[in-house]
Formats: sequence, C-alpha cells, structure tokens
Amino acid sequence: MLDGMASSSPTAAGPPAGSSAERPAQPAPRPRTGPSPVDSYLCLSGPRPGAHRVAVLAMEGVYPFELGIAHRVFGSADGRYEVRTCTVDGNPVRTDADFTVTAEHGPEVLEWADTVVIPPYTVSLAAAELSPPTARALERIPAGTRIASICTGAFLLAAAGILDGRRATTHWALAERFRQLFPAVDLDPDVLFIDDGTVLTSAGAASGVDVCLHLVRRDHGNEVANQVARRCVVPPYRDGGQAQYIERPLPEPTAAGTAATRDWALDHLHLPLTLEELAAHARMSLRTFARRFREETGVSPGRWLTQQRVLRARHLLESSDLPVDRIAHEVGFATAASLRQHLHAAIGVAPLAYRRTFQAAGR
Repeated sequence: MLDGMASSSPTAAGPPAGSSAERPAQPAPRPRTGPSPVDSYLCLSGPRPGAHRVAVLAMEGVYPFELGIAHRVFGSADGRYEVRTCTVDGNPVRTDADFTVTAEHGPEVLEWADTVVIPPYTVSLAAAELSPPTARALERIPAGTRIASICTGAFLLAAAGILDGRRATTHWALAERFRQLFPAVDLDPDVLFIDDGTVLTSAGAASGVDVCLHLVRRDHGNEVANQVARRCVVPPYRDGGQAQYIERPLPEPTAAGTAATRDWALDHLHLPLTLEELAAHARMSLRTFARRFREETGVSPGRWLTQQRVLRARHLLESSDLPVDRIAHEVGFATAASLRQHLHAAIGVAPLAYRRTFQAAGR
C-alpha cells in the first residue's frame, strides 16, 4: 500500500499519461449535456479513451477555490485527463465557506486513479493522526500512485506517513505548526512546490495551479502545458524555469526592477550574454543589478539564464526537428555537449530521449 510509495524513485517525465489499464473500472458519472461552444473552446468536452485518471479527495473543511483547480487545469488538456472528485466516505462535506459540497464518488475512486490530488482544508481539522475513515480511504491508494497536495493538504500526507524523510512544502504561515506535528518531514516553506517523483507538495492557492501545470508539463511537455495555461488565463510557469521545484514566490515587479532586462535577455538568448551587458541594459551597477535580480527572481542572473536556455531548448526539442547542435546554438549554449549537460542536470534525460518522449506525448 502506501508504504511502498516512500521508496519510489523520482522520474523526469512521471507516470505515462495513459497508465490506467490495470486499475479497476468505475461506473460512469452522470451523463452531461453536449458541450457548449465555450466548453469546446476550453476543451471541457470530456476525456479521451484511456485518459490519465485523476481523483480529487475533498476533505471536511475543504477550500472551495482549490477544490476546483485540478478539474480546471487537467480538464483543459484536450481530454488527456479524466477527473473525478470523491470524499473519504461518499458523504457531502462542509467547505470552509458557507456551503456544503456533494461529490458523486466515494473512496473507491482512489483505487481507480493514476494521480490523486489533495486540496487544502481547514487547518484546525488537521492533526498528527488520521481519523479511521480517512486512514481506510487512503489505504485504497495503490503503491506508486502519484499524489499531489495543495497547501494544507500536505498535513494529510504527513499524517499518513507519506512525507516521512521527504522534502515537502506547505503554506509558509503554517510551517512552525507543521514542523511540530511532523518532525520526520524535511519541510521547506520557501518554495512554491516540490516534485519528489511520485509525491508532490505545493504551497498556497496559486501554487496549486503551478503544480498541476507542472504535472501536465511532465506528462505532455511544454506545448500542451502552455495551451492549458492560456485556456486558464494563468502564467504557464513562474520565472525561475522548470526545475524540480521553484525557489520562491516572486515580488511584484517595479519600474526600477529588472523585468525589462529579463525580457530583453529572452530575445537575445542566442548571444553569450554577460553580467556586465545585463547590468548595462538595466542602467545599474553590477552590484545593484545582481542584488535586485536575485530579490525579484530568487536566483542569480547566471543561473536564471541557464534555466531560460534549458526551457527554450525543451520547447525546440518538442516543437521542431532541428538537430541538437543547432538548438544548442539557438539557445546560447556553446556546444551540443553543453546543452546535453545542462538538460541532464535539469531533468535527468538527454536531448534525443526528451524529444522522443514529449513529441509522442504531445500528439
């Protein structure tokens, strides 16, 4: 059961997006009326055959906004995912607002899912131990199933022992309470989300969108994730690249900041940009530029440039047939070997392997 999940090895691409063949079939949800033109544009018309199965577990005191994130993001991916919402006992649950929600499914859906999403719930209901109904529900999750929590959902995973010995995050304001309840978890409250292979945790509300988009990107690549982001009218990624985690939330940009220089750098990635050139463009001293850049992005200018070059290379590998050495030149790496090194450091695979995986997944 869940004990087997703690030893799962992280993977660059995550479980394949059609890996539901061995899961038990479930009754179909209530029939829907035909899609409206708006639904068709937003790709909310229903899942494809063999779609990746996502179960959303609504706990008592669930936050309504975050409860809908998984359906909104995964449901905008051209039918590549099927999302079902459940509760631990099949009964309605109160939200932290002034209404109750009724899910169409009970805990049996957790056996069916390829990915389980735990939205946040009222933190006063979070405890170091699970209630018997919750424990029984989580025991239904097969070993190796991918699990992602949003905000206080990490408390549930920690109480189940799933986060023991792992890096994890939750809302920064709850970090001290989390550490007191779960000292075996390596908590990092300064990140937006952490991808630990089959287990992912994220911080506050907006980071739930981030982590779901990240999963779409893992499963299907940048092109599909960017399409989903456009349909949801959210940024496809936060400034800082597509590494296993994003280092910290960004402050609001200011007129005296480095945003304009970052935009300029993105248009000139093919050039061997130096710190001096970036600072000169921003009309700042080297010291001031480096300090403000780190304040706004959480990383140094050199690291940010490498992240953006890797991101651009991933896009070209997915969307073009350009040879690897040409892509290396286009994104500003001196050689194909340099591109291979940086791509492998970022996501653990070689360029040609990445191209094969994500060009196939994006179709």
